[in-house]
Amino acid sequence: MTPNASGAPLRVALVGYGLAGSVFHAPLVSATDGLVLDTVVTSNEERRAEARAACGDVRFAASPDELWGRADELDLVVIASPNKTHVLLATAALKAGLPVVVDKPIAGTAAEARELAALAEERGLLLSVFQNRRWDNDFRTLAALIADGELGEVQRFESRFERWRPQLKGGWRESGDPDEIGGLLYDLGSHVVDQALVLFGAAVQVYAESDVRRPGAAADDDTFIAITHANGVRSHLYVSATTAQLGPRFRVLGSAAGYVKYGLDPQEAALREGLRPTAGQPWGEEVEELWGRIGSGDSPLTGGGAPVRTLPGDYPAYYAAVAAAIRGTGANPVTALQAAAALDVLEAARRSAREGCTVTLPGNLPHEEQSAS
Repeated sequence: MTPNASGAPLRVALVGYGLAGSVFHAPLVSATDGLVLDTVVTSNEERRAEARAACGDVRFAASPDELWGRADELDLVVIASPNKTHVLLATAALKAGLPVVVDKPIAGTAAEARELAALAEERGLLLSVFQNRRWDNDFRTLAALIADGELGEVQRFESRFERWRPQLKGGWRESGDPDEIGGLLYDLGSHVVDQALVLFGAAVQVYAESDVRRPGAAADDDTFIAITHANGVRSHLYVSATTAQLGPRFRVLGSAAGYVKYGLDPQEAALREGLRPTAGQPWGEEVEELWGRIGSGDSPLTGGGAPVRTLPGDYPAYYAAVAAAIRGTGANPVTALQAAAALDVLEAARRSAREGCTVTLPGNLPHEEQSAS
C-alpha cells in the first residue's frame, strides 16, 4: 500500500496493550512527529479504558483480523502481543500490504525471522524489530567510546541485565511451554546479544549455562552466554532474575583502558511512571553520580579512573527512524536479518546449555577456517 501523502501523519495500529504496548510502544508512537496512534487491538475492556485515558482519541479493534480488512486506512502495524504470535501476525500484516514493527524477539527461530525478511522484501515493505536497548544511555555512551578509540582494542565485553525477583510474577513470560518463547534467554537475552553483535560483529562460537532457580519456575531465570566474535572479542553476557547483588551493567576491557558502568538506563522507569518524551525537553538524562568511569590499573569503586558523562538515552529515535524509513527518507533502524543473527546465537546458546558443549557457527567463520574445518 502507499503511505499517506508527505506531511500527513502515518496512521499506526498497535496490536496488544499489555506491558510492551502500554509502556513502550503507545507512548513512543504518540511522541513521534509524523506518527499518530490510530487503532489499538485489544478485546479487554479494562485495557481499552487505560488506552483511552493515555492515548485520547483512538479507535479499537477486537482482533487483528479486523485490521486486515481496512488495511488501506493504516500505514504501519506494531505487534506488541505475546511472543508466540509474532510470526503469525507479522506474516498476516505483510500479506495485507502493511509495514510492520515487531517487538523482540521477532520469532522463535532464525529461520522464521529470515522467512519474514524474505516476505517483506518480496512485498517491498518495511519490517523492523523493536530492539530499543540500542538506544539505552549506557550503550550509546559505550559505542561512542569505542568509536573514538578511548579503550584501545576491545578484548572483553561484560554485559549484565540482572534483577532481584525471588518471587514469580506469573504469565506467559515465565511459562515452560516452548511454544510461548518465554524465559530470560529469549527475553533479556535478545537485548544483550543484539548489543554485543552491534558492537563487535558476528559470533563464531557460543557457550551458555541456563538454569531454573526459583521454586515453581518453569522457564530459565538465570542464564550466562559467552560469545567469541569473529574479530576475537569475547563477550560474557548475564541475564538473571535471581541476582541478590547486582553487578555492573557494563565492564569493558581494552588494550588502553576499561569502562565500567553501573545502573540501568532510566527511560523504562520513566515510561512506567507515566512520563513521556516531549520535544525540546530533556529525556533519558542520568544524574552525575551514576556516570561510568574510564581508566586503567585501579577499581572504579575505589576512585580509579575518570567519570564519563553518560549520553542521554533516546528511545524516541527508534520510531523517528521507522517513520523516515516508511517515507523513503531513511534506513530501517533494525532489520529482520539483524534479528535473525541474534537468534542464531540464542538458538546456539540454548543448545549449548542443554548439551553442555560449545557451539560453532560455521557460517560466520573466516573463509580460511571454514575451508580447514
